[in-house]
Amino acid sequence: MFETSSQAPATVKVVSEAIKEYVERLGPIWVEGEISELNERSGVMAFIRLRDASEDISLSVMCHKSVIAAVKPLPANARVVIYAKPSWYTKNGSLTFSAREIRQVGVGELLARLEALKTLLATEGLFDIGRKIKLPLLPKRVGLICGRNTDAERDVVENAKRRWPSVLFEIREVTVQGAAAVAEVSAALRELEADSDVDVIIITRGGGSFEDLLPFSDESLVRLAASCLTPIVSAIGHEKDSPLLDLVADFRASTPTDAAKHVVPDIREEIELISGLRDRARRKLINLIDLEFARITNLKERPVMKDPHLLITSRAEIILALRDRSYRSFGSQLKLAKEELVGIKARIRTLSPQATLDRGYSLVQLANGQIARDARALKVGDLLHLRLAKGETNATVTANTVKE
Repeated sequence: MFETSSQAPATVKVVSEAIKEYVERLGPIWVEGEISELNERSGVMAFIRLRDASEDISLSVMCHKSVIAAVKPLPANARVVIYAKPSWYTKNGSLTFSAREIRQVGVGELLARLEALKTLLATEGLFDIGRKIKLPLLPKRVGLICGRNTDAERDVVENAKRRWPSVLFEIREVTVQGAAAVAEVSAALRELEADSDVDVIIITRGGGSFEDLLPFSDESLVRLAASCLTPIVSAIGHEKDSPLLDLVADFRASTPTDAAKHVVPDIREEIELISGLRDRARRKLINLIDLEFARITNLKERPVMKDPHLLITSRAEIILALRDRSYRSFGSQLKLAKEELVGIKARIRTLSPQATLDRGYSLVQLANGQIARDARALKVGDLLHLRLAKGETNATVTANTVKE
């Protein structure tokens, strides 16, 4: 490590040699990527461009032709792991890797990785039904991401226009397999997502091998699709194919034709539906009118409509009957009350002092109004008030002879 400044800068040679020293300390490493370019020149060396499948980043790799021969035949855009040692060339400032061994990544290993990624994304909830966005009934404009001049594009466009002739498309033709597929599909998806006129996006391609469909299981592309607010329809391959994009999309179509059928309605079916609803509404309205006419007819046939006074006379009879009934009820109650009053009066008379007076007794009161109860308390000359059965009189005590 060395220090520099604007007054004491390092020369290009010193910097280049420092980088070389640092890189060579790294030693041989295993690197995974896709072979985007393979050039076997006339000599004994071969040159490879190794690209990252999810990013637009590549490395230059050279190796002996015997290393390539050990893994031939290699399919286009083969995914490999390379055991290589990095080297820095000080003269031109370039980094290259010298490969000592190349191994093609097997389908089984890729399946295991995809299954692990699928489990991870499912755990994060990216496949949940609650995240799905409902497709619009009639989109203003359909975004279409497809290969260049492919049958999948024609299937979607022709079937959609056959169902709804005025449907509009915003088409993005991209690479749909190989090293550049993820980057181009992602860029097209971002562009269509940003377009406010696009109501739904279809991502489609025809069938292919497991390796051909791998870009549509790329983690970055799947996460990008999950973050989109515009509904996404995935129509990748055939019914048996199931890339991870199918699981995160808002609707998974089995084929490009199936995608067109679900994105736009059939104009004939819609016309028939509207006609059916119109006929149903007409029948409903006619039935309501007929019902109201029947109600009016029934009202006109009622007796009160023929003789308007009937309502008054029938009510008058009811009122008279109620009045007579109240009279009878009130008279009966008065009679019972009168009889009860006579009985009470008789009982009171029987218990009253007057009844005692009627039998010949009298009530003697002193001048102060008190009742005389003891003859011995009376004195000659005391004035007494006598109450008889009939009438009242006064008396004076002339003698007080008390008999035991």
